[in-house]
Amino acid sequence: MHQDIMELKRQYDNVPIPKELDFVVHQSLKKGLRKLMFKESKGIIAIAAIFILFIGGINISPKMANALEEIPVIKSLVHVFTFREYKHSAGTFNTDIKVPALDGLENKTLQNSLNQKYLEENQKLYEQFMSDMKEMKDKGTDGHLGVNSGYVVKTDNDRILSIGRYVVNTVGSSSTKFKYDTVDKKNQILITLPSLFKEDNYIDIISDNIKAQMLEQMKQDPKKTYWISGYSNSPIQAFAKIAKNQNFYINNEGKLVISFDKYEVAPGSMGVVEFIIPTEVISDILVSHEYIQ
Repeated sequence: MHQDIMELKRQYDNVPIPKELDFVVHQSLKKGLRKLMFKESKGIIAIAAIFILFIGGINISPKMANALEEIPVIKSLVHVFTFREYKHSAGTFNTDIKVPALDGLENKTLQNSLNQKYLEENQKLYEQFMSDMKEMKDKGTDGHLGVNSGYVVKTDNDRILSIGRYVVNTVGSSSTKFKYDTVDKKNQILITLPSLFKEDNYIDIISDNIKAQMLEQMKQDPKKTYWISGYSNSPIQAFAKIAKNQNFYINNEGKLVISFDKYEVAPGSMGVVEFIIPTEVISDILVSHEYIQ
């Protein structure tokens, strides 16, 4: 029986995948077949065989490839793609702005609102760049103006999708800012930092843990510097506590990660800094352990 399943897997792996078949779909089907291999029954083998015939059918029939999104297992996939790109290059004036978009959420209201937000914020970013460039040129100002914006998928598993959008501004020196959105794929909702906790005391609890991590890191590595309120060599705007809606995401291990922009809590040489909050520190104040493990 095991040999039969291995032969089905071999046949599956040898099937050529057409270019029009989305990589995400390909990976999803392979994952599904791997799960089937652990079950040894005639029914399971039959299902695995259907997968092989399905892939072969795509090669034979372009219409079948075009109809992929009508299939439930594929229709449920959520993925991120580049919807639009703004680019401009003229001497020392350069911008490259990639606009992300979500597809596959059943909650179309959430999906459309996020996509609209991403489009609008990047349109404004591009328009501001063009305006600043014109102003510098009109004044005859020499210098470099650069705006680079894009996105990274921090987490993408069966339950959580966390997208980070970044903006790097370069005018002499550079600054980097991140914004995150974390989506619960199962319940089709946007997760906010306050929604994870019973009360607002998470602000002080998390802030105290971050300060402790900062001090320990500086102790272990003299090259690291954090601006901590109440400590020497800290600027006026030193870190005291996180914001109620501080930048965060949930990583693949189910841990809460708090993020700070470049220059927000440390010198520019430190770049964007992140702190993984130990679950035991916040366990008692979580609404549930549905997201944070």
